[in-house]
Amino acid sequence: MSNDHPPLIHLVGAGPGDPELLTVKALRLIQSADVVVYDRLVGEGILDLIPAGTTRICVGKESGHHLLPQDEINDLLVSLARPSRRVVRLKGGDPFVFGRGGEEALYLARYGIAVEVVPGITAAAGCAADACIPLTHRDVARGVRLITGHFSENRDLDLDWPRLADPACTLVVYMGVATIGRIADGLMGAGLPADTPVAVVERGTSGASRTLYGVLRDIEADVKRWDVRP
Repeated sequence: MSNDHPPLIHLVGAGPGDPELLTVKALRLIQSADVVVYDRLVGEGILDLIPAGTTRICVGKESGHHLLPQDEINDLLVSLARPSRRVVRLKGGDPFVFGRGGEEALYLARYGIAVEVVPGITAAAGCAADACIPLTHRDVARGVRLITGHFSENRDLDLDWPRLADPACTLVVYMGVATIGRIADGLMGAGLPADTPVAVVERGTSGASRTLYGVLRDIEADVKRWDVRP
């Protein structure tokens, strides 16, 4: 019987883009990996930290264009897992906040592959800090909610609008550029005032970020006028 340890995949959060926001553990694993499987949202400065000679596999996804569908990414990770191979699955932000890390961890577990999750700074925290917008603030925002503006398989964005339309809670929308009009209509229809302030952060923490300000009633038109990119 082999004394080898079972195969292990490191599911690592790369943070919102700035290499200096990587955790120390994430950096150590990236620089000691044999293979790095990375997403489109991983910053170029972070990819530059991968040593020469390390195998790099890009599996980036963006709306309407996937280099690999998720099921093929899952199978790729299984095929790469070896007891003696150090594999890092590098994901933008935090793997377990709209990063589909949970799906990948469950799939790997079916094949007896161990997973170590290394959290990363999620976009909500990174972009808000970059824009100097507190997610919570005494007497103004008593809580924060994170939602996705993009559902899989082109499903309608059917969210619980009455619960989300809370003027005392900061609402953070991930992947919301294409559906910003639907989100605004849903929130206003549930009673959130039309003059509620909205900030749109593009390329947060990248060194080339933009933070644009508007109000809920106008935000769809503003996003088009500003030519905001996902």
